[in-house]
Amino acid sequence: MKVLHIIAGNLSGGAARGAYWLHQGLLAQGVDSKIYTTSRTSLNDDTVTTVFVSNKNKVATIIFALIDKLSTIFYRKRKRLIFSTGMVGQNFTNSVEYKEADIIHLHWINDGFVNMRHLSKIINKPVIWTMRDMWPMTGGCHYAMGCEKFKTGCGRCPQLSSNSTMDLSRLVLSYKKKYLSKTIKLVGISDWLSEQAHESEVFKGFDIRTIHNCINTKTFFPVEKRVARELLGINTGKKVVLAGSTSATDFYKGFDKYIDSLKLLDNNMYHLCFFGELDQELVKSTGLDFTSLGYLQDNISMRLAYSCADVYVAPSIMDAFGKTIVESMACGTPVVCFDATGPKDLVTHMKDGYKAVPFKPESLAEGIKWIVFSSDYGMLCENARDNAVLKFDAKNIAETYTQLYKEVLIK
Repeated sequence: MKVLHIIAGNLSGGAARGAYWLHQGLLAQGVDSKIYTTSRTSLNDDTVTTVFVSNKNKVATIIFALIDKLSTIFYRKRKRLIFSTGMVGQNFTNSVEYKEADIIHLHWINDGFVNMRHLSKIINKPVIWTMRDMWPMTGGCHYAMGCEKFKTGCGRCPQLSSNSTMDLSRLVLSYKKKYLSKTIKLVGISDWLSEQAHESEVFKGFDIRTIHNCINTKTFFPVEKRVARELLGINTGKKVVLAGSTSATDFYKGFDKYIDSLKLLDNNMYHLCFFGELDQELVKSTGLDFTSLGYLQDNISMRLAYSCADVYVAPSIMDAFGKTIVESMACGTPVVCFDATGPKDLVTHMKDGYKAVPFKPESLAEGIKWIVFSSDYGMLCENARDNAVLKFDAKNIAETYTQLYKEVLIK
């Protein structure tokens, strides 16, 4: 069986990294798996084809991405959030990789990579679409943030600040409905995301199931905390609380809730640690000591960051999955998250982490204190690692997808 993954974005980070780890897991299973991507790097992997190899395709990719971004230009009062149309993109069905494949596996396909119209050109090849955020089911937004218009056809989009029923969001949603075949098999990376898809206007009557996102637990594993702190230059006897994101200011990351929770902690007992984007003045307002690790570009640095902490806090108010949660657990560090959306599937309350009451900062603070001062802290760490390996390791998730591939080929 020959599987071709269509993936937009950099394979070394973000949603694309989970897809790449799945690809590696499939190769280990003996599946003939290949990737067709807009990633600027192929990671020196000869099973990866990036459009950036060809100057013609490179220019086209950049232009399509720009056109997609400019689609909202007439909505001057719109929220400055990612909004994608899926109305422009390269015709991947012309590629050699597509023609050789038995199965087409879509992942995150935005940023002007895939035009939804081209999906209708897929003939006699089963299609699986792993949904990595809410975009596949909406009129353009990637997280609906409480708006339920994707269930009825969109229009009057709050993220576009639109008062028109026949706005861009309705046009995008109608475009999807026109070109999406009901033979496509949909996969949500969390139960929550699958539930949202079941309720959507776009995916009424579609086959939808849940297969969790995956990580490589051979890449993320525990490092002794003392060693990790020494290597990172963190010299403290206090409890270390880690948080981070490539873009902590994203509206759905809940960083404001996290800051409010930190103000409830004793500044004599906790040291904060952050990776990624950070507003240092905002953190200083908590009165707590902190270390900023900046943007961590490699897995070794990330492994040390997770391992150095006594607890990792993921305060997202809406997330399709929560890959950093599972990475932290794989490194033996328990997690505090809200008991909502994708993250609620990942943590077992008071066994390998703590699920706080949505979306209460005081509950986040209680979770932090409960974990770091637990009399069974060592067991929490062991359980976190065991849970990550059992449920989210790329090998196990690849086995589940292999069964799905066999199912769609039989049909």
